[in-house]
Amino acid sequence: MSGHASKPPSSLALFTDLYELTMGQAYAAEGMDEPAVFELFFRTMPARRNFLVAAGIEDVLDYLEHLRFTNEDLEYLRSLGRFSASFLDRLRELRFTGEVWAVPEGTVVFPHEPLVQVRAPLIEAQLVETYVLNQVHFQTVLASKAARVVLAAQGRNVIDFGSRRAHGIDAALKMARAYYLVGAAGTSNLLAGQRYGIPVFGTMAHSYIQAHAGELAAFEAFVNQCPETTLLVDTYQTLDGVRHVIELARKLQERFRVRAVRLDSGDLRELAHAARRMLDEAGLTQVGIFASSGLDEYEIQRLVAQGAPIDAFGVGTKLAVSEDAPALDMAYKLVEYAGIARTKHSPGKVLLPGRKQIYRQWVEGRMAQDVLAAWEEDVPGQALLVPRMQNGHRTAAAPPLSDVRHYVQQQLAALGDALVQLEPARPPYPVVLSPRLQQHPHEAPCPS
Repeated sequence: MSGHASKPPSSLALFTDLYELTMGQAYAAEGMDEPAVFELFFRTMPARRNFLVAAGIEDVLDYLEHLRFTNEDLEYLRSLGRFSASFLDRLRELRFTGEVWAVPEGTVVFPHEPLVQVRAPLIEAQLVETYVLNQVHFQTVLASKAARVVLAAQGRNVIDFGSRRAHGIDAALKMARAYYLVGAAGTSNLLAGQRYGIPVFGTMAHSYIQAHAGELAAFEAFVNQCPETTLLVDTYQTLDGVRHVIELARKLQERFRVRAVRLDSGDLRELAHAARRMLDEAGLTQVGIFASSGLDEYEIQRLVAQGAPIDAFGVGTKLAVSEDAPALDMAYKLVEYAGIARTKHSPGKVLLPGRKQIYRQWVEGRMAQDVLAAWEEDVPGQALLVPRMQNGHRTAAAPPLSDVRHYVQQQLAALGDALVQLEPARPPYPVVLSPRLQQHPHEAPCPS
């Protein structure tokens, strides 16, 4: 299970903003195409977040390795009347020939740290901005939200139910992958299951119950087809639904293999306690309780803290759209061109100049602080940016998603108790500037 999609179609070359190509044509006319370094980072931590989980990097590498402008792409660009024949000819031959350094997929990251660093001829490095931002931004948002949901569940299974409310097909697929990456049990989305090798879950909707003459009849019919299933008990009256499950168990005796009942409305804590009591009194201690209905990390934390006897959770809309923090202040910026460090001093958007490395320092197996350093500095700690592409090709195949999933769990375990809580840690995780970067008088300090 590779954990990333099959190679993207070559037509993704046009998944870019117009200004990337207008700048590219201007660079070409001026003879400007020396090596450039761009870094992808975010400036501020979203409210009530203590960390983010970097994701989407494998998709970026696939895109770069297969970047091509097709004849159809070039004909469309020609029809715009903005580009010269010589520049279109250049695009026809264009391939990504540079190098990429990036944090490993699933790395816990903090503000101002470069997640992806692209070093390539200026035109190549410039025109990929839109795709790089799109994939890493979106998947990092969702992986970070999903990590909080999984942490709040405290070891109980969590399943992605968000496809129907996600913002499009690609979003739903990438959400399922991000969710599984950070520790969810799986997804209800079959295409995501096929594409990424993620376990799939699902049984019935209310419509199945409604289509039958009665709830008990519906349960029996469904169990005949899917014996080891989860029965949805809240179509009419939740506790009556539980009683019908018990009645079905008495009728089927040893043939009864239902695994769980699902609560999808009402006061989940009270209903879970009542359902658990009823099932236990009927001798059905093996039947679990699965809960869904508008859940997020805060509601799951509340249910767990109140001792609700819920064994697993299905989370949909609030994860699919990362409701409380749907966007990051993420940017892809030029930090070096032709061997010279570049910066900008725009108010609120000051850029640390030059190519950089992140050094993570550890104390007794826990993350202690990150040091953001100039590329050539020798700083103690673990260098987080590692080479992923050289000369336009991957340095190694994408890791299996199971390996990334294990890596994320190691990262989260090393954060420390305060940082894995849902509320902001005081103080937050420290990110400090190295001595070399501190010498730049115009730089904004990294939050710490």
